[in-house]
Amino acid sequence: MGIYIPTTMADHWLKLLICVIALSNTKVNVRASEMVNITLLSNAVEKGAVCLDGSPAGYHYAKGYGDGANSWMIYLPGGGWCGRKQSCIDRVKYSPMLSSTKNITQETFDFYNWNRVFIRYCDGSSFMGDVKKVDPETNLHKRGSRIFTAVIDELLSKGLKNAKNAMLTGNSAGGLATILNCDRFRALVPNANTVKCVSDSGFFIHAKNLPNAAGRERTFARVVHFHRISKFLPKSCTSRMKPGLCFFPENLVADIKTPLFLLNSDFDKFQIQVNLKPHPVDNPGWVNCTRNITTCTPPQLQIIKDFRNTFLETVKGLGNNPSRGLFINSCYIHDFLYLMGRYNSQDSPKLHNKTIAQAIGDWYFNRSSVRLIDTKIDYPLDCKIGSGNFV
Repeated sequence: MGIYIPTTMADHWLKLLICVIALSNTKVNVRASEMVNITLLSNAVEKGAVCLDGSPAGYHYAKGYGDGANSWMIYLPGGGWCGRKQSCIDRVKYSPMLSSTKNITQETFDFYNWNRVFIRYCDGSSFMGDVKKVDPETNLHKRGSRIFTAVIDELLSKGLKNAKNAMLTGNSAGGLATILNCDRFRALVPNANTVKCVSDSGFFIHAKNLPNAAGRERTFARVVHFHRISKFLPKSCTSRMKPGLCFFPENLVADIKTPLFLLNSDFDKFQIQVNLKPHPVDNPGWVNCTRNITTCTPPQLQIIKDFRNTFLETVKGLGNNPSRGLFINSCYIHDFLYLMGRYNSQDSPKLHNKTIAQAIGDWYFNRSSVRLIDTKIDYPLDCKIGSGNFV
Protein backbone atom coordinates (compact mmCIF):
# COMPACT_ATOMS: atom_id res chain seq x y z
CA MET A 1 0.00 0.00 0.00
CA GLY A 2 1.38 3.38 -0.99
CA ILE A 3 0.73 6.79 0.51
CA TYR A 4 -2.86 7.21 1.58
CA ILE A 5 -4.43 9.85 -0.68
CA PRO A 6 -7.83 11.25 0.32
CA THR A 7 -10.55 11.31 -2.28
CA THR A 8 -11.93 14.85 -2.07
CA MET A 9 -10.27 18.04 -3.29
CA ALA A 10 -10.21 19.49 0.22
CA ASP A 11 -8.37 16.43 1.44
CA HIS A 12 -5.27 17.41 -0.55
CA TRP A 13 -4.38 19.28 2.67
CA LEU A 14 -3.64 15.96 4.33
CA LYS A 15 -0.81 15.31 1.88
CA LEU A 16 1.02 17.96 3.84
CA LEU A 17 0.91 15.85 6.95
CA ILE A 18 1.16 12.34 5.56
CA CYS A 19 4.33 13.37 3.77
CA VAL A 20 5.63 14.97 6.95
CA ILE A 21 9.25 16.01 7.15
CA ALA A 22 12.33 13.95 7.68
CA LEU A 23 13.62 15.84 10.70
CA SER A 24 17.27 14.89 10.60
CA ASN A 25 19.92 17.48 9.93
CA THR A 26 21.35 15.38 7.12
CA LYS A 27 19.99 14.83 3.66
CA VAL A 28 17.46 12.05 3.32
CA ASN A 29 16.64 10.17 0.13
CA VAL A 30 12.88 10.46 -0.08
CA ARG A 31 10.55 10.60 -3.04
CA ALA A 32 9.92 14.08 -4.43
CA SER A 33 11.83 15.71 -1.60
CA GLU A 34 13.36 19.14 -1.85
CA MET A 35 16.11 20.91 0.00
CA VAL A 36 14.92 24.17 1.52
CA ASN A 37 17.36 26.87 2.59
CA ILE A 38 17.08 28.51 5.96
CA THR A 39 15.55 31.98 6.18
CA LEU A 40 16.91 34.08 9.00
CA LEU A 41 14.22 36.14 10.66
CA SER A 42 14.22 39.77 9.54
CA ASN A 43 15.34 42.18 12.24
CA ALA A 44 15.60 39.28 14.67
CA VAL A 45 18.09 41.00 16.96
CA GLU A 46 16.00 44.16 17.15
CA LYS A 47 12.94 42.06 17.99
CA GLY A 48 14.86 40.03 20.54
CA ALA A 49 13.86 36.87 18.68
CA VAL A 50 17.18 35.09 18.93
CA CYS A 51 18.54 31.66 19.78
CA LEU A 52 20.26 30.70 23.02
CA ASP A 53 23.62 31.85 21.62
CA GLY A 54 22.20 35.16 20.34
CA SER A 55 22.11 34.18 16.66
CA PRO A 56 18.94 35.22 14.79
CA ALA A 57 16.01 32.82 14.78
CA GLY A 58 15.37 31.04 11.52
CA TYR A 59 12.95 28.87 9.64
CA HIS A 60 12.73 26.85 6.44
CA TYR A 61 9.87 27.90 4.16
CA ALA A 62 8.68 26.18 1.01
CA LYS A 63 6.01 28.26 -0.70
CA GLY A 64 2.76 26.58 -1.60
CA TYR A 65 1.29 26.63 -5.09
CA GLY A 66 -1.86 25.72 -6.99
CA ASP A 67 -4.75 24.70 -4.76
CA GLY A 68 -2.34 24.56 -1.85
CA ALA A 69 -1.41 28.24 -1.97
CA ASN A 70 -3.69 29.15 0.93
CA SER A 71 -3.01 26.16 3.19
CA TRP A 72 -0.21 26.20 5.75
CA MET A 73 1.54 23.83 8.10
CA ILE A 74 3.90 25.08 10.79
CA TYR A 75 6.21 22.43 12.26
CA LEU A 76 7.92 22.71 15.65
CA PRO A 77 10.70 20.12 15.99
CA GLY A 78 11.77 18.48 19.22
CA GLY A 79 15.06 18.47 21.07
CA GLY A 80 14.46 18.49 24.81
CA TRP A 81 14.97 21.45 27.14
CA CYS A 82 17.54 23.17 29.31
CA GLY A 83 16.44 24.45 32.69
CA ARG A 84 19.64 25.61 34.34
CA LYS A 85 22.52 27.86 33.42
CA GLN A 86 25.01 25.02 32.98
CA SER A 87 22.68 22.81 30.97
CA CYS A 88 21.94 25.71 28.60
CA ILE A 89 25.67 26.48 28.31
CA ASP A 90 26.27 22.81 27.49
CA ARG A 91 23.46 22.94 24.94
CA VAL A 92 25.17 25.84 23.16
CA LYS A 93 28.55 24.12 23.33
CA TYR A 94 27.63 20.56 22.44
CA SER A 95 24.28 20.83 20.59
CA PRO A 96 24.60 23.78 18.20
CA MET A 97 21.74 22.50 16.05
CA LEU A 98 19.46 23.06 19.07
CA SER A 99 20.87 26.39 20.19
CA SER A 100 21.97 28.33 17.11
CA THR A 101 21.35 29.04 13.43
CA LYS A 102 24.95 29.88 12.61
CA ASN A 103 25.85 26.73 10.71
CA ILE A 104 22.47 25.64 9.37
CA THR A 105 21.86 25.87 5.65
CA GLN A 106 19.17 23.49 4.42
CA GLU A 107 16.42 21.18 5.61
CA THR A 108 14.78 18.30 3.77
CA PHE A 109 11.10 18.58 2.95
CA ASP A 110 8.98 15.85 1.40
CA PHE A 111 5.60 17.47 0.90
CA TYR A 112 3.05 18.26 -1.73
CA ASN A 113 2.03 21.80 -2.77
CA TRP A 114 1.31 23.48 0.56
CA ASN A 115 3.11 26.25 2.36
CA ARG A 116 5.46 24.32 4.65
CA VAL A 117 7.38 25.93 7.46
CA PHE A 118 9.93 24.28 9.74
CA ILE A 119 10.87 26.62 12.60
CA ARG A 120 14.33 25.93 14.00
CA TYR A 121 14.22 24.92 17.65
CA CYS A 122 17.09 26.78 19.24
CA ASP A 123 15.78 28.15 22.55
CA GLY A 124 15.50 25.11 24.85
CA SER A 125 12.09 26.12 26.23
CA SER A 126 9.55 24.67 23.77
CA PHE A 127 9.18 28.15 22.24
CA MET A 128 7.91 29.56 25.54
CA GLY A 129 10.67 31.59 27.23
CA ASP A 130 11.00 35.37 27.25
CA VAL A 131 13.74 36.94 29.36
CA LYS A 132 14.72 40.40 28.17
CA LYS A 133 17.99 40.60 30.08
CA VAL A 134 20.95 38.70 28.65
CA ASP A 135 23.35 37.09 31.10
CA PRO A 136 26.63 39.00 30.46
CA GLU A 137 28.66 36.08 31.78
CA THR A 138 27.18 33.37 29.58
CA ASN A 139 25.55 35.39 26.76
CA LEU A 140 22.52 33.11 27.05
CA HIS A 141 19.38 34.45 25.37
CA LYS A 142 16.06 32.99 26.53
CA ARG A 143 13.60 34.11 23.88
CA GLY A 144 11.57 31.10 22.68
CA SER A 145 8.21 32.87 22.88
CA ARG A 146 9.52 35.85 20.91
CA ILE A 147 10.87 33.49 18.25
CA PHE A 148 7.48 31.84 17.77
CA THR A 149 5.58 35.13 17.64
CA ALA A 150 8.10 36.88 15.38
CA VAL A 151 8.26 34.01 12.88
CA ILE A 152 4.47 33.79 12.68
CA ASP A 153 4.28 37.59 12.23
CA GLU A 154 6.75 37.40 9.36
CA LEU A 155 4.85 34.54 7.76
CA LEU A 156 1.63 36.54 7.96
CA SER A 157 3.23 39.02 5.56
CA LYS A 158 4.16 36.13 3.26
CA GLY A 159 0.59 34.94 2.92
CA LEU A 160 -0.31 33.22 6.18
CA LYS A 161 -2.83 35.99 6.83
CA ASN A 162 -4.79 34.65 3.85
CA ALA A 163 -4.70 31.03 4.99
CA LYS A 164 -7.87 28.99 4.61
CA ASN A 165 -6.41 25.99 6.41
CA ALA A 166 -3.63 26.04 8.99
CA MET A 167 -2.09 23.39 11.18
CA LEU A 168 0.44 23.67 13.96
CA THR A 169 2.27 20.43 14.64
CA GLY A 170 5.48 19.16 16.15
CA ASN A 171 7.19 16.24 17.82
CA SER A 172 8.53 15.64 21.35
CA ALA A 173 9.51 19.02 22.86
CA GLY A 174 7.93 20.46 19.72
CA GLY A 175 4.84 18.38 20.40
CA LEU A 176 4.65 19.94 23.85
CA ALA A 177 5.22 23.35 22.23
CA THR A 178 2.30 22.61 19.91
CA ILE A 179 0.04 22.05 22.92
CA LEU A 180 1.35 25.10 24.78
CA ASN A 181 1.07 27.40 21.74
CA CYS A 182 -2.07 25.97 20.15
CA ASP A 183 -4.53 28.66 21.20
CA ARG A 184 -1.94 31.38 20.61
CA PHE A 185 -1.47 30.11 17.06
CA ARG A 186 -5.24 30.19 16.53
CA ALA A 187 -5.32 33.82 17.70
CA LEU A 188 -2.50 34.77 15.33
CA VAL A 189 -4.38 33.47 12.26
CA PRO A 190 -7.94 34.63 13.00
CA ASN A 191 -9.08 34.65 9.38
CA ALA A 192 -8.37 31.00 8.65
CA ASN A 193 -11.41 28.76 8.21
CA THR A 194 -9.84 25.74 9.87
CA VAL A 195 -7.04 25.83 12.44
CA LYS A 196 -6.05 22.68 14.30
CA CYS A 197 -3.04 21.34 16.17
CA VAL A 198 -1.38 17.92 16.12
CA SER A 199 0.99 17.00 18.96
CA ASP A 200 3.26 14.04 18.28
CA SER A 201 4.80 12.47 21.40
CA GLY A 202 4.40 15.69 23.35
CA PHE A 203 2.08 14.39 26.06
CA PHE A 204 4.58 14.17 28.91
CA ILE A 205 2.91 12.87 32.05
CA HIS A 206 3.57 13.73 35.68
CA ALA A 207 2.76 10.20 36.90
CA LYS A 208 2.76 11.08 40.58
CA ASN A 209 2.35 7.42 41.54
CA LEU A 210 5.47 6.25 39.70
CA PRO A 211 9.18 6.42 40.61
CA ASN A 212 10.97 9.74 40.04
CA ALA A 213 7.80 11.84 40.12
CA ALA A 214 9.70 14.53 42.02
CA GLY A 215 12.43 14.46 39.36
CA ARG A 216 9.92 14.95 36.54
CA GLU A 217 8.31 17.81 38.42
CA ARG A 218 11.69 19.36 39.14
CA THR A 219 12.76 19.20 35.48
CA PHE A 220 9.78 21.18 34.23
CA ALA A 221 9.84 23.54 37.21
CA ARG A 222 13.42 24.47 36.34
CA VAL A 223 12.58 25.09 32.68
CA VAL A 224 9.59 27.25 33.60
CA HIS A 225 11.59 29.23 36.17
CA PHE A 226 14.81 29.63 34.18
CA HIS A 227 13.05 30.82 31.03
CA ARG A 228 10.42 32.87 32.93
CA ILE A 229 7.55 31.01 31.31
CA SER A 230 4.91 31.44 34.01
CA LYS A 231 3.34 34.52 32.41
CA PHE A 232 2.65 32.61 29.21
CA LEU A 233 0.91 29.69 30.89
CA PRO A 234 -2.89 29.71 31.20
CA LYS A 235 -4.07 31.46 34.33
CA SER A 236 -6.72 28.78 34.59
CA CYS A 237 -3.84 26.45 35.46
CA THR A 238 -1.39 28.67 37.35
CA SER A 239 -4.21 29.84 39.64
CA ARG A 240 -4.68 26.23 40.74
CA MET A 241 -1.14 24.89 40.99
CA LYS A 242 2.56 25.67 40.74
CA PRO A 243 3.62 27.02 37.33
CA GLY A 244 5.98 24.10 36.76
CA LEU A 245 3.06 21.69 36.95
CA CYS A 246 1.36 23.66 34.19
CA PHE A 247 4.04 22.43 31.78
CA PHE A 248 2.52 18.96 32.03
CA PRO A 249 -0.13 18.72 29.28
CA GLU A 250 -2.56 16.83 31.54
CA ASN A 251 -3.04 20.11 33.45
CA LEU A 252 -3.54 22.20 30.29
CA VAL A 253 -5.34 20.26 27.60
CA ALA A 254 -8.82 20.62 29.07
CA ASP A 255 -8.53 24.40 28.77
CA ILE A 256 -7.36 24.46 25.14
CA LYS A 257 -10.10 25.77 22.89
CA THR A 258 -8.51 24.99 19.51
CA PRO A 259 -9.08 21.43 18.21
CA LEU A 260 -6.12 19.28 19.28
CA PHE A 261 -4.98 15.82 18.20
CA LEU A 262 -2.80 13.80 20.57
CA LEU A 263 -0.59 11.22 18.89
CA ASN A 264 1.43 9.20 21.38
CA SER A 265 2.45 5.77 22.57
CA ASP A 266 1.33 4.64 26.00
CA PHE A 267 4.80 3.04 26.13
CA ASP A 268 6.56 6.30 25.19
CA LYS A 269 10.20 5.30 24.85
CA PHE A 270 11.70 8.66 25.82
CA GLN A 271 9.56 9.02 28.89
CA ILE A 272 10.37 5.49 30.03
CA GLN A 273 14.10 5.74 29.31
CA VAL A 274 14.70 9.28 30.55
CA ASN A 275 11.87 10.36 32.85
CA LEU A 276 11.04 7.10 34.58
CA LYS A 277 13.66 6.14 37.15
CA PRO A 278 13.15 2.87 39.07
CA HIS A 279 13.39 2.37 42.79
CA PRO A 280 17.01 1.66 43.85
CA VAL A 281 16.38 -2.07 44.23
CA ASP A 282 15.33 -2.26 40.57
CA ASN A 283 18.03 0.06 39.24
CA PRO A 284 20.70 -2.52 38.28
CA GLY A 285 20.27 -3.28 34.60
CA TRP A 286 17.62 -0.59 34.10
CA VAL A 287 19.47 1.09 31.23
CA ASN A 288 19.82 -2.20 29.38
CA CYS A 289 16.20 -3.03 30.17
CA THR A 290 14.90 0.19 28.60
CA ARG A 291 17.08 -0.36 25.55
CA ASN A 292 16.08 -4.00 25.15
CA ILE A 293 12.81 -4.92 26.85
CA THR A 294 13.62 -8.65 26.68
CA THR A 295 16.36 -8.13 29.31
CA CYS A 296 14.01 -6.59 31.88
CA THR A 297 13.44 -8.33 35.18
CA PRO A 298 9.79 -8.93 36.15
CA PRO A 299 9.78 -5.96 38.59
CA GLN A 300 11.33 -3.70 35.93
CA LEU A 301 8.79 -4.79 33.35
CA GLN A 302 6.03 -4.11 35.86
CA ILE A 303 7.25 -0.52 36.27
CA ILE A 304 7.03 -0.10 32.50
CA LYS A 305 3.53 -1.57 32.48
CA ASP A 306 2.58 0.70 35.35
CA PHE A 307 3.69 3.65 33.22
CA ARG A 308 1.38 2.50 30.45
CA ASN A 309 -1.57 2.15 32.82
CA THR A 310 -0.89 5.57 34.31
CA PHE A 311 -0.60 7.10 30.85
CA LEU A 312 -3.99 5.71 29.84
CA GLU A 313 -5.57 6.86 33.09
CA THR A 314 -4.15 10.33 32.53
CA VAL A 315 -5.56 10.50 29.00
CA LYS A 316 -8.92 9.27 30.27
CA GLY A 317 -8.88 12.05 32.85
CA LEU A 318 -8.84 14.68 30.10
CA GLY A 319 -12.54 14.16 29.48
CA ASN A 320 -14.38 13.71 26.20
CA ASN A 321 -13.95 16.96 24.30
CA PRO A 322 -15.62 16.21 20.93
CA SER A 323 -13.08 18.32 19.04
CA ARG A 324 -10.11 16.35 20.39
CA GLY A 325 -8.55 13.52 18.42
CA LEU A 326 -6.58 10.63 19.89
CA PHE A 327 -4.31 7.95 18.48
CA ILE A 328 -2.65 6.16 21.39
CA ASN A 329 -0.91 2.91 20.50
CA SER A 330 1.49 0.55 22.29
CA CYS A 331 4.61 0.86 20.16
CA TYR A 332 7.82 1.27 22.12
CA ILE A 333 8.53 4.47 20.21
CA HIS A 334 8.93 8.18 20.79
CA ASP A 335 8.07 10.31 17.70
CA PHE A 336 5.90 8.97 14.91
CA LEU A 337 5.95 11.73 12.32
CA TYR A 338 9.73 11.42 12.14
CA LEU A 339 9.57 8.53 9.65
CA MET A 340 6.88 7.73 7.10
CA GLY A 341 7.05 4.04 7.99
CA ARG A 342 5.85 4.91 11.45
CA TYR A 343 2.67 6.65 10.37
CA ASN A 344 1.72 5.79 6.82
CA SER A 345 3.08 2.67 5.18
CA GLN A 346 1.99 -0.90 4.66
CA ASP A 347 3.65 -1.92 7.89
CA SER A 348 3.00 1.13 10.05
CA PRO A 349 0.99 0.68 13.26
CA LYS A 350 -2.77 0.66 12.87
CA LEU A 351 -5.65 1.02 15.29
CA HIS A 352 -9.08 -0.14 14.11
CA ASN A 353 -7.42 -0.73 10.74
CA LYS A 354 -6.42 2.93 10.38
CA THR A 355 -2.94 4.31 9.97
CA ILE A 356 -1.98 7.45 11.85
CA ALA A 357 -2.28 9.45 8.64
CA GLN A 358 -5.80 8.17 7.96
CA ALA A 359 -6.86 8.84 11.54
CA ILE A 360 -5.59 12.41 11.46
CA GLY A 361 -7.25 12.97 8.09
CA ASP A 362 -10.62 11.75 9.34
CA TRP A 363 -10.28 14.03 12.36
CA TYR A 364 -9.02 17.11 10.53
CA PHE A 365 -11.76 17.01 7.90
CA ASN A 366 -14.48 16.07 10.38
CA ARG A 367 -15.28 12.84 8.57
CA SER A 368 -15.59 11.14 11.92
CA SER A 369 -14.57 11.54 15.52
CA VAL A 370 -11.24 9.83 16.21
CA ARG A 371 -10.53 8.45 19.67
CA LEU A 372 -8.37 5.43 18.97
CA ILE A 373 -6.70 3.96 22.05
CA ASP A 374 -5.04 0.57 22.29
CA THR A 375 -6.46 -0.95 25.44
CA LYS A 376 -5.67 -4.54 24.48
CA ILE A 377 -1.88 -4.67 24.40
CA ASP A 378 -0.20 -4.40 27.81
CA TYR A 379 3.34 -5.08 26.59
CA PRO A 380 5.59 -2.62 24.69
CA LEU A 381 5.59 -3.56 21.01
CA ASP A 382 8.66 -3.49 18.79
CA CYS A 383 7.05 -1.53 15.95
CA LYS A 384 9.90 -1.53 13.49
CA ILE A 385 9.15 -0.88 9.84
CA GLY A 386 8.30 -4.21 8.28
CA SER A 387 7.06 -5.82 11.50
CA GLY A 388 3.40 -5.83 10.55
CA ASN A 389 0.20 -4.40 11.94
CA PHE A 390 -0.68 -4.11 15.59
CA VAL A 391 -4.18 -4.48 17.04
